[in-house]
Parts: sequence; C-alpha cells; structure tokens
Amino acid sequence: MFTVLRRFSILMTMLGEQYILGVIPSRRVQTVVFSMIIGALVAASDDLAFDLMGYTYIMINNICTAANGIYVKKKLDSKELGKYGVLFYNAAFMIIPAFLLAMFTGELSSAMQFNQWSNPSFLMQFLISCFMGFILMYSIVLCTSYNSALTTTMVGCVKNIFVTYIGMIFGGDYIFSWTNFIGLNISVVGSIFYAYITFVEKNKPKTMAENSLNSVRLSNKV
Repeated sequence: MFTVLRRFSILMTMLGEQYILGVIPSRRVQTVVFSMIIGALVAASDDLAFDLMGYTYIMINNICTAANGIYVKKKLDSKELGKYGVLFYNAAFMIIPAFLLAMFTGELSSAMQFNQWSNPSFLMQFLISCFMGFILMYSIVLCTSYNSALTTTMVGCVKNIFVTYIGMIFGGDYIFSWTNFIGLNISVVGSIFYAYITFVEKNKPKTMAENSLNSVRLSNKV
C-alpha cells in the first residue's frame, strides 16, 4: 500500500506546479494522473491492513516530495544556483535538522557505538553508499532540470511498479482482495500511460519542426 499511497505525491506536484510555477499540464496528462489517484483510492478503500499513523506519515512524505520537486525546478529555471548549487544547499540546510533528529531518536549514539568503523570492508561499502546517494540526488536534480517536477515524481512512482508486484508475492504482509488488487493495477497502468504520453508530447515539437524544415527544403528545390 505504501507504493500506491505515494502516488498522491503526483497529484500534489501537478497542483503545486500550476499554483507556483504556472505550468498547466495537458488534458491527457491530467486524465492519467487522476486515473492513478482513483486507482489508489480504490485500493486503499479495501486495505485490510489499514494504519492511520502509517497513512499520515506517507501523506506528509508526499507533501514534502512535491514541495521539494517544485522548488528545485523553480531554482533551476531561475539560473540562480545551478545543479551543484541546489545539491549543496539542499544538503547544507539539512545538516542541523538531521543531527537533531538523530539525537532525538537515539540513532546518533547507536552510530557512535557501532563496532565496525575500523572494518575496511564496512568502510568501503559505507563510502560506496554515500557516493551512490550523491548519484541518486544528482540524477533527481538532472531529471527535474531537463523535464519537470511532475515527471521526476512520476519516475519515482514508476520504478515502484516492480516493488508493488514483488511485494505482493514475496513481501509476506500483503492481504489479497479483488478491490485492492484492481485498484493497484489501475494505478500501475496509469503510470505506464503517463510515460508514453510524456514521450509523445515531448517529441511532437521536434517532429513538427522537422516536417516544416523538410517542407521549406522541398519548396526551395521547386
């Protein structure tokens, strides 16, 4: 259910783009997004493992995801910081909150008492994990720069298609019901259609430009 409820971040991003960035998606994109939300609502309506606290945390996560994507796009479009500047300040502003949260939850003391810091194998894997974290964040910023906050959010949900179906089979905590299963599949199909529509709409201006250029060349030859 986590991957389904995370799709609400797509709706929040779409609405946020309209309000903050002034970007209005096409009718087809809006239809696909709303179909995904309907699928998520259908799936959640028959969730036999409902947990109010869990749902609340996911929705807060959705709001933060949408806000992050929208304001990253806004700063990238304004050319004030650039990709590396956005990454730097994003990390710098979170040092103190992350430190305080780690102290409050006890994770800081657990990390300091961890007995594998002198293990070269662990240190190598830890550094690789840190490097891959940078690659992940840079990829998100790069995707947002070349596309939109909505597309980046959608990509994050599309990758969870595999997580959704693998979780059904191997997760062990999925409680099957036809309503929930149908809702999941509606949401997944919507994700796939969005990828197709975005690809078609992005290539349409190129195709039109190429056709007009070919027409000019033919007229010149004549």
